Amino acid sequence: MDLLTPKHWVDYELIDSGLFEKLERFGPYVLSRPEPQALWSPRLSAGEWQKLSHAGFVKDKSGREGYEGIERGQWILKPGMPEQWSIRYHYSNMHLSFRLGLTSFKHVGLFPEQAENWDWIFDTLCGMKVSSPRVLNLFAYTGGASLAAKAAGADVTHVDSVRQVIHWSRENMEKSGLSDIRWVVEDALRFLRREVRRGKSYHGIILDPPAYGRGPEGEKWILEEGIYEMLILCKQLLSEPEQFLVLNLYSMGYSALIAENLFTDLFRNPACQSGELYIPDRAGRKLPLGIFLRHYQKTT
Repeated sequence: MDLLTPKHWVDYELIDSGLFEKLERFGPYVLSRPEPQALWSPRLSAGEWQKLSHAGFVKDKSGREGYEGIERGQWILKPGMPEQWSIRYHYSNMHLSFRLGLTSFKHVGLFPEQAENWDWIFDTLCGMKVSSPRVLNLFAYTGGASLAAKAAGADVTHVDSVRQVIHWSRENMEKSGLSDIRWVVEDALRFLRREVRRGKSYHGIILDPPAYGRGPEGEKWILEEGIYEMLILCKQLLSEPEQFLVLNLYSMGYSALIAENLFTDLFRNPACQSGELYIPDRAGRKLPLGIFLRHYQKTT
């Protein structure tokens, strides 16, 4: 299993981490927000964190969480800190732009560790012998992987259950100078079942499922209950001779071995790469930010 970190960020940096918090730079702005896996002590003092940060996330004192178990709260902004701004990401011939925003559940519209997967998706698609390979991105959020696939010339279908997030993704597409991504507001599992019935096929599928979630019509998603069926359906849709699969899992306590066992059990093919995604802070501590599995089958 591999430990991987993105290597091409200019507009993002993990400055410090510890005491269940992380201090990050997104473009010109520095944010502090909760991080449950930062169990160690920060290297910078509390005063230095306060001096550096432009905004900090304060958890709701009632302890209420959203359905997905995400901490809710509010951002405390210093003067001059906007609620929205943009950053860019460049790799090879891929030039992406993202609109960021301060949400009530501590996210900003981007998971920086996923840049490692964006690079891999871009390189894999550029290396395919297929013209306009079909790519499906499920639980696609604000679309980083969709943009990477589109930048490589793919025909991309982007599925998310939240209409506002789809609007955000479209804005990122336009900011990146891209076009013609297919947007679908639907429950991911329901969409997969329908695509299988229709006899559709894809050259690449990207899965980024949360631990918990709700579809647009109240459909309930629980990772451990739905992931096996989801992968069975993905296997049916990945019927092309040249194909790839990317799976991300964020639930604390999950091992990369789980993803690997699921894949080898269903696909009967050991040709996969799995491990953890991390980002180092300035002190060199590796902050774990999720597990991944990637599979690529070349044309024989």
